[in-house]
Order: sequence, then C-alpha cells, then structure tokens
Amino acid sequence: MSLIDVKIDERIATITLNRPKVNALNEPLIDELREAFDDAENNGDINSVILTGGGSFFSFGFDVPGFMSYPKDSFERYVLRYSELIKKIFMFPKPIIAALNGHTIAGGCVLALACDYRIMVSGKAKISLNEMTFGSTLFSSVIETLRYTVGSKKSEHIIYSGKMFSADEALSLGLVDKTVNEDDFISVVTETAQGFAGKHLSAFKSIKKLLKLETLKKIDREENDSISEFVDIWYSESMRENLKKIEIRG
Repeated sequence: MSLIDVKIDERIATITLNRPKVNALNEPLIDELREAFDDAENNGDINSVILTGGGSFFSFGFDVPGFMSYPKDSFERYVLRYSELIKKIFMFPKPIIAALNGHTIAGGCVLALACDYRIMVSGKAKISLNEMTFGSTLFSSVIETLRYTVGSKKSEHIIYSGKMFSADEALSLGLVDKTVNEDDFISVVTETAQGFAGKHLSAFKSIKKLLKLETLKKIDREENDSISEFVDIWYSESMRENLKKIEIRG
C-alpha cells in the first residue's frame, strides 16, 4: 500500500500523505515523497505542487515509537535522507503550497517550512516545533528553513517555547501565510495553486534560487555535524527515557 497519494489536475500535482492515523514520517514515506517530487520536477505538465495530509493531521513528525528499535547508524541514515528531502523541497524549481489540513508537528512542521507558501486550516489544528520540550536538539536544515521563513528572533521564540501554536498565532509569527476555515480550505488552496501555476516557471526558478541559495549553502556547511550531534543526543540515556513516553494518537 502506498504511503502517499498523487493526483494531477490542471497542471497541479497534489501529493497527500497517507499513513493513518497521523502521517508519521518513516523511511518508506520519505522515500515515496522523494520519488513523487522527482516525478513532479521532471513532468512538464506540472507547474505547481500541493503538499497536504490525509485525515486530521498534516503530519505528526518522526515516527518516534517506530524509530526506538533502530540502531544508531540506521537512524542517522534516515535523518540524512530526511534532510536531503527538506533541501530538495526548499530549492524545488516549481512552486509548492503546503496545505496544512490539521496538526503540523516537529518534522511535519519542517516539511511545511520548506515549501513556498503555507495555508493552514483554522480551528483546532496546531503547529509546533516542540523538540526542546522532550530534550531534543535540531539540525541545520531545520534551523535555517525556519530562520529563512520567520527571522532569527521569532525562530528563538518558536523553538525555545516549544509551544503548540493555533493557526492565528502561526499567521502572526509568519509560520503560515494564510488561514482559512475548513469549509473554504480546499477551494482556497486550489485557487492559490492555480495562481502559482500561472507564473513563468523559468523566472520563478531563477528568482527562488537567488533568494534561497545562501541559506542552502549555510545548511550544507553545517548539516552533517549538526545531524551527528542530533543523533548523539537522541541516543543518550536521558533522551531515550523521554522518547519512550511519546505516544502516537490519532
């Protein structure tokens, strides 16, 4: 069974995370996402992409219970592959709209930050980079995509607080670009994607590269060392005890 659904309509590819109940990120899901973005990049009939989640979550983030049995080197391999996906989305040559249909947590939040435009459903949905609340550090691609999106000072508040932000709070911080009620969500997302699909792709690609290249260079300088530190902390005794308390509930 595929962990993502891909539909193409009117030059827009919609990629939907499909790992019930909370779209937790694991190796097979990351690999399928990478393949879907490769296909969208190479398909001349696609001018923009919508990334969204199935069910009540955009994504819970890493499948923490699933990774508890991973040897350290296998988990580091996964994080490196996840990082490569984030960088691919961040520099993707076509516009990507993150349609945040529900809770958008930790690694799921980073997926959204790597996109060009974020639309979040209003109501009960929350968005958060909550890693510090259970003792985890972050790595360079996380820090730099957040800093690129909201600036350094707001990045500090978002990371240090570990708060679960409402859609309106996320909008005020710059974590998302628009909030929409549930009834209008799909139509507004589609309209936004259609607007991006009408852009001149060669110009979009060139400008996006100019805007983001320095951030990418900084990520690449620091990523391997920061991931090694991230993994070391994940496998520390105190951190393992904290991770055991994390439950996935849909």
